[in-house]
Amino acid sequence: MFSSVNPYTQEKLKTYRADSQTIVERKLKQADRAFADWSALSISERIGYIRKVGEYLIANKQRYGELMTAEMGKTLKEAIAEVEKCAVTCTFYADHAEAFLADQLIESDAKTSFVTYQPLGAVLAIMPWNFPFWQVMRFAIPGLIAGNVGLLKHASNVFGCALAIEEIFQKSGLPEGVFQALLVDSSAVEGILKDKRVKAVTLTGSGPAGASVASIAGSQIKKSVLELGGSDALIVLADANLQKAAEVAVKSRMQNAGQSCIAAKRFIVEKSVKKQFTELVLQQIQQIKQGDPMDVATTMGPMARISLADDIERQCRESVSKGAKLLSGGQREGCNVAPMLLDKVKPGMAAFDEETFGPLAVIIEAKDEADAIRLANQSDFGLGSALWTQDLEKADRLVRQIQAGSVFVNGLMRSDARVPFGGIKTSGFGRELSELGIKEFVNAKTVWVEKA
Repeated sequence: MFSSVNPYTQEKLKTYRADSQTIVERKLKQADRAFADWSALSISERIGYIRKVGEYLIANKQRYGELMTAEMGKTLKEAIAEVEKCAVTCTFYADHAEAFLADQLIESDAKTSFVTYQPLGAVLAIMPWNFPFWQVMRFAIPGLIAGNVGLLKHASNVFGCALAIEEIFQKSGLPEGVFQALLVDSSAVEGILKDKRVKAVTLTGSGPAGASVASIAGSQIKKSVLELGGSDALIVLADANLQKAAEVAVKSRMQNAGQSCIAAKRFIVEKSVKKQFTELVLQQIQQIKQGDPMDVATTMGPMARISLADDIERQCRESVSKGAKLLSGGQREGCNVAPMLLDKVKPGMAAFDEETFGPLAVIIEAKDEADAIRLANQSDFGLGSALWTQDLEKADRLVRQIQAGSVFVNGLMRSDARVPFGGIKTSGFGRELSELGIKEFVNAKTVWVEKA
């Protein structure tokens, strides 16, 4: 049995019975049968279904937003925006997928040679709770348009969202078995992934979970894509627009109560502007309004689970014990943690070395721009990053030195359907979204035709 709990009130919302082995087997059979028919449709026919998914999402965004807020605590405004983002991604792929997956002609001495992109089959998606709709949809939308079918193993605290996403595809008219939720715990993953009917896996989650899943997939010679979080650096150089940088830094760090893999987590600031930037960040943090996430006036909700709040407190406490200075926040009631700002953070502290998954921002002093790049790269993670400078020629030089899957110059770090998303180092491998994302789970088949 699994239970979803409202993190703001600690009220038990609903209990779910785990899928038995018999039910899992039935869903695997359905997926296998559905793939044969779904992949046989033309891409334009599959696109038609996905357009309906987008329309259904918009028509029901309030209901699904409220479900997300109740299950994991993000503000209702953030939750509704998440549903809307999923709908926008439906439109993006509906408009561009046919071109992305068109046969690619290759010049050769053959009569004709080209690459054609064909689906693999059932793809297992192991997804986290922090963006319970977006994380799933950014895999499912391109994956289904490409002709694959989806099996979702969602985080157990958002099983209501898992079933809602399954409902969305059903209500939009997709054939039975094209997208199914598996209500199982992590112990069931190995058996499902080893099943011959499952052809690939995508996971967004922790490093240990990613290493385990990649190992299983590798033992079966199956494709995997991993997005494993980050400790993203936001570099502020002396010539930056400090006011705007501070506003964006706090928004990036504190949205979703800091529970975002691509949030700006380490503010690395040149020494000459560190004091001014820190004061501006404190001003922004003081404007955050905590409270009931269903209240439209609330700008930051609770963390999703007690254990997560415990961990962010530990990371702050351990960092302070090694010389960091807590400038604000830290008060806590249950899952509600007041946003924290740590100064004097250095390598060797938990707030520098680990991924901090909660409302904790840290200030790190850099001697100059070269030192800032060094500190940014001094991390096991490499997901996203940001660089703030008004000298765009300098930015063009420095972005190439930052070890990360993406760099946002003078803007908010985010995932966007139009550009690839993913990381390097222990942040994972593979890409989601854009053209690269839709091509992760296809067979790039070479066709060579000689003259008869």
